[in-house]
Amino acid sequence: MNFNSLVDQAIDNTICTSVPLFGPELVICVTIFVLLATRVLPLVEKIDAFYLALIGLFVALCIPFGGQPWRMLASSDEFARVEIFSGMLVYDGFTVFMRGILLVFAILLLLLVRLSKVFDRRDGTDIYTLLLGATLGLSLMASANHLLMIFLAVEMASVPSYVLAGMRKDRRLSSEAALKYSIYGAGTAGIMLYGISLVAGVTNTLHLPTVATRLATMWPELSVEQTYVLALGGLMIMIGLAFKLSAVPFHFWCPDVFEGASAEVNAFLSVASKAAALALLVRVVIGVGVIPSTADHSTVALAHVPPAVETTFLNVSDEQPGKPSNGIRGVASGPSRAGPAGLRNFMGLLIAVIAAVTCTFGNLAAYGQRNINRLLAYSTIAHAGYMMMAVPPVVAMTSQNIDGAEKAVAALAMYMVIYLFMNLGAFSIVAILRDQLGSEEIADYAGLIRRSPGISICFAVILFSLVGIPPLAGFIGKFAIFAALVDGWKVSGHGYLMALLIVGGINTAVSLFYYLRVVRVIAIDPEPENRRSSEGSLVSRVQFGYVLLVTIPVVFFFFQWDWLSQLARAATTHLLS
Repeated sequence: MNFNSLVDQAIDNTICTSVPLFGPELVICVTIFVLLATRVLPLVEKIDAFYLALIGLFVALCIPFGGQPWRMLASSDEFARVEIFSGMLVYDGFTVFMRGILLVFAILLLLLVRLSKVFDRRDGTDIYTLLLGATLGLSLMASANHLLMIFLAVEMASVPSYVLAGMRKDRRLSSEAALKYSIYGAGTAGIMLYGISLVAGVTNTLHLPTVATRLATMWPELSVEQTYVLALGGLMIMIGLAFKLSAVPFHFWCPDVFEGASAEVNAFLSVASKAAALALLVRVVIGVGVIPSTADHSTVALAHVPPAVETTFLNVSDEQPGKPSNGIRGVASGPSRAGPAGLRNFMGLLIAVIAAVTCTFGNLAAYGQRNINRLLAYSTIAHAGYMMMAVPPVVAMTSQNIDGAEKAVAALAMYMVIYLFMNLGAFSIVAILRDQLGSEEIADYAGLIRRSPGISICFAVILFSLVGIPPLAGFIGKFAIFAALVDGWKVSGHGYLMALLIVGGINTAVSLFYYLRVVRVIAIDPEPENRRSSEGSLVSRVQFGYVLLVTIPVVFFFFQWDWLSQLARAATTHLLS
């Protein structure tokens, strides 16, 4: 095949396959361009940027090309794995599901920004542009299939976030938060990029599935030096992911940034950024550790893969000659194992340790907080640990029970949806009370139930759901994660999965106390004298309506969890098989 044929094939693949499946991201790009035009073109300068951004997000969510998340309930077969743009990105049910979460959250966040009016109209255009730009980067993170795309997507999501953290021009802490966030982010980005270069130097590729095949073929012949380089590169990449997840020990930016930034920006950092980072963690773990034997890799991406790679794959399998097959070897039986069991066990154990430490530290550090934003920041760190607990079972069951591994990812997807409404509800209440009380200190919420009983009840429901108490949706999310740990332990027999389950259960009980302290201040502590002199509710009907809108799903999903489970399961059907 000559050069002209390769160019024609690449163009045809891009126009006919890649662009239609990339439709929502293209709509976001067009919306960003229109928003920027409103700042420079006199004819459209008077158009409210809020409506333009809202229309763009709705179009991106509902357009037929690119796929809507709810269509997976009817048929998940149309969301089979397809690599687009020569393997840089991957389109499957998980991509569509994560894209749907990010777009729904962006719509709700735009409504909150508009409702709180924390930014004036002219700054609002910049806010909407930055939010859409960061959402675009997060969407690319959720579908990244190439190490270089991972780095670019992380930076596309991070740079607008640095600016958003410093948008409160009237607060010195806001500028300090932006400075800290950008410095820490730049440092971890450099470390991550260096780790990517080390992995690429050993494997001679950046395409994740090809990295898996190269590791499989090279593993028996790797020198000690090459093994150390791979391990160092993997740890450096993990540092970049841990920074986005606020995982210990790379959490140090989170409390200070959350205290300095506005509650609206904190909601974005705690929900959208965490969801995309977790999706990227799943992509990296699966992409490096597993290669689907029936994968539809592009010609460009696998141009240098040896033709006998599947035979070599079986030769480096952990199964010894004469032992029975585990039922997943061969072309028709799904993914094969990349590398020896020790490599997979180390990867699963590393993530399990980080998840356990992150969860424990977040819950313990939240006890002494007096500022509600800092308390929710440590709560975010703890919940990042909870959600990371779904990844080790995926690693443990990949080589023995593909269906169980996909169910573990589905449990994580369920938690993401529930977490979206829990944290968005919490930060929306903080934003509304900030405007009314002029404070974000927990002590200033004293006696709030006497003046605004509706919003106080909603806040209590959300906080108890964050604990995981039934009959609230937070219980369903944690139960799904813990069930995945039990399934992984039954299939693999790894003791660290059961230990992780115990750590998660203990932390759930521990977290009750600091969430309950906030509820006690709202419901039991006496109302301050200066507030008693005012009359009427502290919250308007429109504000209460928004809070109610994001609180209802926290209760609804407990009773209708089967529908959410089916949607999450359909999203992960073709993730491994």
